[in-house]
Amino acid sequence: METLKNINNERDDEDRRIIQAGQKTLHLESRTILEMSDRIDQNFASVVREINSQDYPFIITGLGKSGIIGAKIAATFSSIGIPALFLHSAEASHGDLGIIAKNSLVLAISNSGETEELIKILPHISRRGCTLVAMTGNLKSTLAERCDYVLDTQVDKEACGLGLVPTASTTAMLAMGDALAEALLQMRGFKEQDFAENHPGGSLGKRLLTTVADLMHCGDDIPTVNKEADIYQVISEMSRKRFGATFVLDEEGYLAGAITDGDLRRLIEKKKEISGIKAWELMSGTPKTITGNSLAAKAALIMEQSSITSLAVTKDGKSIEGILHLHDLLKSGIV
Repeated sequence: METLKNINNERDDEDRRIIQAGQKTLHLESRTILEMSDRIDQNFASVVREINSQDYPFIITGLGKSGIIGAKIAATFSSIGIPALFLHSAEASHGDLGIIAKNSLVLAISNSGETEELIKILPHISRRGCTLVAMTGNLKSTLAERCDYVLDTQVDKEACGLGLVPTASTTAMLAMGDALAEALLQMRGFKEQDFAENHPGGSLGKRLLTTVADLMHCGDDIPTVNKEADIYQVISEMSRKRFGATFVLDEEGYLAGAITDGDLRRLIEKKKEISGIKAWELMSGTPKTITGNSLAAKAALIMEQSSITSLAVTKDGKSIEGILHLHDLLKSGIV
């Protein structure tokens, strides 16, 4: 029993050390980013303008952990509509320099600023008339001296206790890349629709691109009855169309109201004799509607807020074009 108690105490002590190590890392890295924010200056603004003015793909190059960060930065810029390519510094000397067009903008990433493979390709990049931007933690490095602009990502120390594993430094680089992207978004007035154009296959793209017209049911699939329809005609229409509701039309064929299966249940609970009930007596006179060119995500919000499962799709609030059901939104991945 005593041995089990000792084991539990040792495990508790180990858990505390693990938690403290994680907290220490996050505190150090968050402090690093906050301190770096004070170094965002006119130099940063100039780089953002250079990116904005480019006609050629934005090239990011690096090696090792810096290269991985560079690939992520390239992916971020591509996702916001800025053509960007990652160039592996070691592969550049073996043919991959060909992806760099004349007068391109090239972001070179190295914490030390002395990465041999990266330094070697700088003259070749410069001869193509490219603008060079350094992202480095060493402002006195060869890389910093040979570039047109320098983004300062220096850190006091790495989160690694030995100071060997790139941790705070790579976090700083990643954050600086995000800062460039966000500043460019602000400069261009980037909107959700712009982002969706580059993400048509993702869930966010679906929410931002899919319209009600893409999902609605039309024509004979729309459940409708006229105002004078009796209760049995209402039930028959709802049963055949299987939307759990039917729309009620006036004499001119315009939307006058809606009846749901809930309305039918409440009617049966209140009255013993229902055979004489007409559609206009049972309907809700203010059904929720939406237009076909509205986003499907907006339809989902209306359904959620109103606690309903279907919407009438209309041109002007009167002429019915279709019906959209919650199941359509679920199947499409909108909700």
